[in-house]
Amino acid sequence: QLQLVESGGGLVQPGGSLRLSCAVSGFTSGYYDIGWFRQAPGKEREGVSCIRSSGGETNYADSVKGRFTISRDNAKNTVYLQMNSLKPEDTAVYYCAAETSYGSSCIFGYASGMDYWGKGTLVTVSS
Repeated sequence: QLQLVESGGGLVQPGGSLRLSCAVSGFTSGYYDIGWFRQAPGKEREGVSCIRSSGGETNYADSVKGRFTISRDNAKNTVYLQMNSLKPEDTAVYYCAAETSYGSSCIFGYASGMDYWGKGTLVTVSS
């Protein structure tokens, strides 16, 4: 079992940057891919980015490619999402989630296939 806690959200102006963190606890010695998802008001939850357990493979939604970077520090059991050149349309609650077996849910952004979720952190991009 894993517990996930997000942090780093807040209010930022368009063009600004934020770094989100996802702290993982519990059975962290096992396999787990970590994905970042977001949900804007009135919209479905969507996959933003994913990083495999080893850190050797990543994927990004087209809407964030070139602006967001996912990374992980397995020694600290933490996954990061560096968000640059933020736009108002990036405004959402951001969640991290874990997939605890090698599969396709995380890497293709399928929220329904993720096994554990954090409670989310709000990112607001506004002037």
